[in-house]
Amino acid sequence: MDLKSGYPFWAVKNGLMQTYPPLRTDIACEVAIIGAGITGAIVADALADAGFDVAVFDQRDVGWGSSAASTALLQYEIDTHLTDLSRQYGEGPAGMAYRACQDAIGKLRDLARDIRDVDFAMSDSLYFASHLWHVPRLRREFKARHDAGLETHWLDRTDIASGYGFDAPAALLTHVAARIDPYRLAHRLLHRLHRRSAGVYGRTRLEPVRAGSRHVVLETGEGARVTARHVVVAAGYEAQRWIDQSVARNRSSYACITEPVALGALADTMLWESARPYLYLRSTGDSRLLVGGEDDAVDIPKRRDARVEKKADKLLKRVAGLFPHLDTEPSFGWAGTFAETKDGLPFFGPHPQWGRRVLFAMAYGGNGIVYSMIGAELLRAWLERRAHPMKALFGFERLR
Repeated sequence: MDLKSGYPFWAVKNGLMQTYPPLRTDIACEVAIIGAGITGAIVADALADAGFDVAVFDQRDVGWGSSAASTALLQYEIDTHLTDLSRQYGEGPAGMAYRACQDAIGKLRDLARDIRDVDFAMSDSLYFASHLWHVPRLRREFKARHDAGLETHWLDRTDIASGYGFDAPAALLTHVAARIDPYRLAHRLLHRLHRRSAGVYGRTRLEPVRAGSRHVVLETGEGARVTARHVVVAAGYEAQRWIDQSVARNRSSYACITEPVALGALADTMLWESARPYLYLRSTGDSRLLVGGEDDAVDIPKRRDARVEKKADKLLKRVAGLFPHLDTEPSFGWAGTFAETKDGLPFFGPHPQWGRRVLFAMAYGGNGIVYSMIGAELLRAWLERRAHPMKALFGFERLR
């Protein structure tokens, strides 16, 4: 599957940081992780730290799929409002999901400090009403977050104008958000695994041969076999080919990044809006403005490729409308395929089609990296046969 178009900034900035050889001989491991993007890397790192013998495989060079196109907004906010999620699953489970995301930001901060040099920085997140008629809904969302114990503040039009220099009728502000270079983080995590003698293999496409009661056997097209006690399918949006049930739909999202610019308040505040699909903005460590949005239902690579330039122009015009005095000279534009579930929640754990030996890490949604941190803990709990409060809500059980 062709997952991206144009020139994703992280790939251009970092280049091909590290390559790993394809699998040529038969191997055995405790946990085989299929997918060496940001989700696979975070899961592999967490399981290795817990003492599992892991091996990681990717059909491309590592990190070269959707992770290279990710815009990496790290927020506790889920694409589905807390109020809407509460109506679906109850206030308790919905609040628990949001608080788990809030806690995951701190865990990502700790991981970034340990790994170092991944352009991590804590940030504010400003969620603003795109239209006046969105304000009552935003007010309800503010109350729901406050009641759930989440860090949040209400801003009116005057607060927004004086603090951020643009016009919007209302906004929610949180100080619990962050930015990161997802491509660099994935590579540095995988390099650390490699130094610890874990197997990391690029350009290796594995297909299942047999999923038994004790082991799962996988095989490459050249006949090399992997025998694992468990398999974690962390193949991003391509993981859906492993199951017959449709659990998400693919869409395309577009992004562009400016030359370095004086960002003012935007240097440490990411913005996103209440309209859907939403415009979002966030900074990088070298003072660029990353702008994303203009999502559409296109899932045909050639059609997506052809739209990158026009979509980037639209995004920058939106930014100019908010900040007319900001110099937004574009540097790179790109697009990527992503998947979204009906409720905005991810899937981590076993699917009935495969039994308990095959686990899935589908960190689908606008805050997939945050989900990946939670999912790593969830998958460890599944492997250790322990309870975890998020198993049901973040698992396939909720589809029943």
